[in-house]
Amino acid sequence: MDESGLGYHETMETHEMLNFKTDCLLKSKMIMGICFDNDLKKLLEKDVQQSIAAIQELKELYKNAKTLS
Repeated sequence: MDESGLGYHETMETHEMLNFKTDCLLKSKMIMGICFDNDLKKLLEKDVQQSIAAIQELKELYKNAKTLS
């Protein structure tokens, strides 16, 4: 049995987390465009930076995903 890479269920869960973090990133960026409170904008900017880092990390995990081919 091949122990390298992600299993099929892990691949699916990684994909779901990647979709969720991408959705969070898009929502934060949209809200930043209509927000007038500077403190909230700073908080949203921090969330955007953390989401970008999480997405990069998930993309690295996703490279080890198994395919059905």
